[in-house]
Amino acid sequence: MRFDRRSMLMGTLAAGGMPWRAEGMMTMSAAPPLPDVSEVVALWPGGIAPGPKAPFAEVVDERSKDPAIQDRAIHGISIPRMAVFRPARPNGAAVLITPGGGYSWVVVDKEGYEMARWLTARGFTVFVLFYRLPGEGWVNAPDAPLADAQRALRLIRQRADSYGLDPARVAAMGFSAGGHVCADLSARFAAQVYAPVDATDAVSARPFCAAPIYPVISMHMPEAHAGSRRNLLGDAPTLAQEIAHSPHHHIPADPPPHFLCHAEDDRSVPVANTLLLRDALKAKGARLETHLFELGGHGFGLRFTAGKPVAIWPELWLGWARSAGLFA
Repeated sequence: MRFDRRSMLMGTLAAGGMPWRAEGMMTMSAAPPLPDVSEVVALWPGGIAPGPKAPFAEVVDERSKDPAIQDRAIHGISIPRMAVFRPARPNGAAVLITPGGGYSWVVVDKEGYEMARWLTARGFTVFVLFYRLPGEGWVNAPDAPLADAQRALRLIRQRADSYGLDPARVAAMGFSAGGHVCADLSARFAAQVYAPVDATDAVSARPFCAAPIYPVISMHMPEAHAGSRRNLLGDAPTLAQEIAHSPHHHIPADPPPHFLCHAEDDRSVPVANTLLLRDALKAKGARLETHLFELGGHGFGLRFTAGKPVAIWPELWLGWARSAGLFA
């Protein structure tokens, strides 16, 4: 499916559009092709992200061979946005989810919507982030995903009252390359990676706690995930570029508490990535819990854990998050 930027911005109610919120305004427009949920928050005023970019098509690929299971991936994201999942009984805490996809696309269902529904069933208000992909021509491309994550967390916090949230209790969770976004946000939440556009950008982007799950961390070979490294930094990054975009090199003096989870048999993103992040966090005295599983592979999310010990990871996170004070 292909949708260009103009059609996403200029649809009409008569054409079957639904309400969705662009930052600073409410419009009646054709909703972007994804998310297919009732509430969408565009990150930037008018929906337009920082940096010049010609309009381009947004593409959704269905990768599942089973008609009963969705496994969508999206690229060409020119309107960065969040899908909002509201619980029936809010517990006052929020989770910002950054799905993976190797910085080639954003995985919608397996590492986004499925986890969001699991969390909302337990009282969390959840925001699934559709962030810009650095290989698609953005200015300051390596920091585009981080800029979107910072802006997203600030918006959630600024609008906490409208969601029934405690603005302090906004957590981050990410998977694979989205784990890199999550870890980068928790390390560089105070870095100015875009010019402020309004009062929202004065709000803190520091997450209450962070959970990078089987994350891409290092941009140094051989630990790096080659595809994520190439899409983020190009074919021949310098050592300085690798260091600048490896979160374990940038742990602040006041890191948020972290929950780390990885499978030892991950053949896509070596478990060394999580160990590097763990060591860097420990060196700064961060509150930290780490779970390494013998079996699980890469990209297990929720759906690929059946019959394996790794299936317990969401409950382990839940218990840890309660102990960290994210919810009562």
